[in-house]
Amino acid sequence: MKKDFYSIPEAAEICLTHRTTMWRWVKSGELKAFLTPGGKYKIRKEGLESFIQKKMKHLSDVDIFQGKKVLIVDDDPQILKMINQTLSSNGYNVKEALDVFEVGAKTMQFKPDLMILGLYMSEMDGFEVCGRIKENPTTCHIKIIAYTGFHTKENRDRIMKAGADDYLIKPVGKSVLLQSIEALLYQ
Repeated sequence: MKKDFYSIPEAAEICLTHRTTMWRWVKSGELKAFLTPGGKYKIRKEGLESFIQKKMKHLSDVDIFQGKKVLIVDDDPQILKMINQTLSSNGYNVKEALDVFEVGAKTMQFKPDLMILGLYMSEMDGFEVCGRIKENPTTCHIKIIAYTGFHTKENRDRIMKAGADDYLIKPVGKSVLLQSIEALLYQ
């Protein structure tokens, strides 16, 4: 999701500071913001970038505006390619994992915000992967969307009990997938 405007809490997260500090910068005029018709302050992307370059030089080496990180886990290269293209073209930073080793390594190195996880794969069980991620204190924050072509009430109940945040049935339309991701990452 490409964003042109940020709320004060979103800008505070980007700047690695508290929202109260960000609010003070907006109120003092150091950081330009505008008021929406709904009464919320928004900060333009360009204004935030400029503010960071001037006031927060320690953040300037980091690509802070890269998209949220999504790890796609499936053993079908076609599904990986299709989902990767959809997400990449919508501003997400995407990595793929085909097997158990890649899932573990990429989860720890890439540190995804969200994982799209197939339930049944030749070398791994999506239920077990989900459970391990949600039980680990260093990865339990990762949002997980389980998706499957083998929909049953039992599969849905089992993966949700393992900690999945959403459940989608293949084939998944692009708009449905993007709505699910945005609901988990931005709301």
